[in-house]
Amino acid sequence: MKIEPYLIFEGRTEEALRFYEKTLGAKVDVIMRFKDSPEPQYNPPNSGDKVMHSLFRIGDAQIMASDGSCTGKPGFQGFSLTINAASPAEAEQRFKALAEGGQVQMPLAETFFAKSFGCVADRFGVSWMVIAGPKDPA
Repeated sequence: MKIEPYLIFEGRTEEALRFYEKTLGAKVDVIMRFKDSPEPQYNPPNSGDKVMHSLFRIGDAQIMASDGSCTGKPGFQGFSLTINAASPAEAEQRFKALAEGGQVQMPLAETFFAKSFGCVADRFGVSWMVIAGPKDPA
């Protein structure tokens, strides 16, 4: 069994996809728009060009996203996506990119369990944990 995240950006999916392409090297595989739906009765008001469904990949991870009800107010709480970086240098690069326009929740630093670990909410409010490790035993 495979569990994959489905993120609801409430009208900002297109912007999020472009941000993740730039910052994390995401590859967008699918974008379906509300205006192309054969069943328009399920479309939120003013959803036309908004994203009904998308699928993108970051490394080996597959993530899906939608504009949902297109309220303009995404609410991501109670979870974090995790990036397992190959090195502290990569962790720093990814962390800084995600922090642009976002909010650092825990600065990237060496910990007792990792060479580098930090938490950041990106500009859309998605929480990320960035880790490079594990820390070498002393």
